[in-house]
Amino acid sequence: MSLREYRGQPSTEQTGGLTVGVDLGGTKIAAGTVDPGGAVVSRVRIPTPRDPDRIAGAIAEAVQRVRQGWDGVRAVGIGAAGYVDAARSTVRFAPDLGRQDKAIRDIVQEATRLPVVVENDANAAAWGEFIHGAGAGHEDMLMVTAGTGFGGGIISRGRLLRGPFGMAGEIGHYRAVPDGLPCPCGQHGCMEQYASGAAHTRRARELAAADPAYAAAVLALGDGTPSGLHGRHVTEAARRGDPFALDVFARSGRWLGQALADLASILDPSVLVIGGGLGDTGELIRRPAEVAYRRALGGGAYRAYAEVRTATVGQDAGLVGAANLARLHELISFPAAGR
Repeated sequence: MSLREYRGQPSTEQTGGLTVGVDLGGTKIAAGTVDPGGAVVSRVRIPTPRDPDRIAGAIAEAVQRVRQGWDGVRAVGIGAAGYVDAARSTVRFAPDLGRQDKAIRDIVQEATRLPVVVENDANAAAWGEFIHGAGAGHEDMLMVTAGTGFGGGIISRGRLLRGPFGMAGEIGHYRAVPDGLPCPCGQHGCMEQYASGAAHTRRARELAAADPAYAAAVLALGDGTPSGLHGRHVTEAARRGDPFALDVFARSGRWLGQALADLASILDPSVLVIGGGLGDTGELIRRPAEVAYRRALGGGAYRAYAEVRTATVGQDAGLVGAANLARLHELISFPAAGR
């Protein structure tokens, strides 16, 4: 049985023991030892090396540090930004990490002497929310992660869908605007350039530059310049009811809602989950995104709408999801290991 054929969550009796989850980001590597219930019992965070050739070694170092003092660690799951091959071993391309065709699994496996599985970070986060968070109780879920990038994970009938080439769920790079904004992937008009957390910040800066007086309250939270404006400033001002900040959220919500509608029209999930940095803003982004989703989804007179939620596992979703996928991988591929 392959991992993509695995349905649901086995009992803790089947999967007793600990696994390590790793969330590989452009600036940090977060690793945690995770128990079968999804609790992170130890964690470590280190900077992501600027040299791509040192990243796998840094991951191995983080794994070794986080497993110290814990017996029975059985496998490692790594959630990595970018395109991960169908064998769940190699990051084929990750523009934000500056790497291509790096066999992370083999390097980490050799260093730790543990089974290792590599998964796309958005898939890992989606699985974490499906098992332990906002998707619990549903069989069909779509999660979007709106942070530095814009990724997604698809759960159908209790299974994580990866596709024959491992590329399912790469929703950030479908072309939303023909000949639109350039994307680091080499294309133009990718949805990532409009619905991500980075796009949200860029949008705020552009609007502030166009009308500094309108943005005065938000600019005052930073260094007073549009270039010094960050997402946290917009969130803080929006929570105070600032019109400019709420306008930025409304515009970002329209793009996010459009993306949800596009995807829901194809996949028809029962729940839509918003994660990443934008998801962390809660109702500020959920409300306008849901309104836009309902307006954009065709057939509203005769079809049901999916529930729109924000992630509940939060920033640990990728780490916890990767650890759980490693648990399933270890159970399926190495059933006698450690017994």
